[in-house]
Amino acid sequence: MYRNLIWLALGAFAIGTEGFMISGILPGMALDLGVSIAAAGQLVTIFAFAYAVGSPLIAVATANVPRKALLIGAMTVFTLSNLAAALAPGYTALAIARVLLAVSAGTFMPASAGYASMTIAPDRRGRALSFIYSGMTIALVLGVPMGTLIAARFDWRATFIGVAALGAVALVGTIARLPRSPSPPAISLSRRLAVARRPEVLSVLLLTVLVLIGAFTVNTYFGAYLETVFRISPQGVAFTLFVIGVAAAIGNNIGGHVADRWDKRQFLILATGMMVLSFATLSLLAAFAPAVWAFSGVVGAITIWALFGWSLPAVQQVRLLVIDPHLAPVTLSLHSSAVYLGAAIGAVMGAATVQWTSLAMIGMVGAIFELFALGFLLLGGRSEHVTVST
Repeated sequence: MYRNLIWLALGAFAIGTEGFMISGILPGMALDLGVSIAAAGQLVTIFAFAYAVGSPLIAVATANVPRKALLIGAMTVFTLSNLAAALAPGYTALAIARVLLAVSAGTFMPASAGYASMTIAPDRRGRALSFIYSGMTIALVLGVPMGTLIAARFDWRATFIGVAALGAVALVGTIARLPRSPSPPAISLSRRLAVARRPEVLSVLLLTVLVLIGAFTVNTYFGAYLETVFRISPQGVAFTLFVIGVAAAIGNNIGGHVADRWDKRQFLILATGMMVLSFATLSLLAAFAPAVWAFSGVVGAITIWALFGWSLPAVQQVRLLVIDPHLAPVTLSLHSSAVYLGAAIGAVMGAATVQWTSLAMIGMVGAIFELFALGFLLLGGRSEHVTVST
């Protein structure tokens, strides 16, 4: 199973590195482009909103394209767009490059999940999806800290060149080694919207949006939070991001097993509750900066967020697959849109928090949205337990 999916995981690694490294390189990028940290953070909003809107539209337009060909095309555009970002002469050109990056990533990731859903046995789909998403978590472990260090040693443009190289390797592997798969049935935009209006589907998507708003309120500005509030060096930021990445990788693996074996709703309640506490702690500890023990508490709190927050994607996707496996191409693309809609709103909320209050308050605002997610879970739904023979 993993031998066939490794190229998809590598593509996810490149996409995750590009998407998440912004947090670590934001201060230097803002300085070089001559904009505020809040304005530079809106590059996350631009990417996320383009992904959320573009992903379902592209899914409709490419419904009859064989999955392997679609994956190859998406990774080609992604690789070239990274080169365009590295060469961008200013903020506007970089924003356009990020739109292209979002469109290509928004094509590749749902197509990868759809490929796995069509080629992997139902009782192993959770683990297959978590394996693909392990590329994202490995990006947090290795790609994002390395991007932060490269930006500190050279400049932020070098990080995009590095991601372009990763994309090229994933592209070559996909062309040469990924087996073909059956094409999913063509599904119109109207039918996709009809699926999104189904109460059980809408419930999953709304939860994802709420969780991601809270997460990206914090994640977008976390590097700037460390450098500004705690006076942490870029090297210290990179190490902190490495710790977060390790926890995220563990959480992603947990999510795959939870999705296949446990009561998913009960686990989601636990996870969102822990995220409320984690994010609130970030703002509370900022009052004690620059005490060493306070910074240690910050690392502990954000590690707990990574552990539980990164367990959610596989759980949420399998919840959608359980509703109707035949609608997997639709529901998985809608879930990707929900993820990035939440990310876009979260980046906006983070920017507003920074402009109107301070970087120290991003944790509290993030916690409020996670509290909304927790309340949404507690007020509705039923147990979702899956038993799988081993």
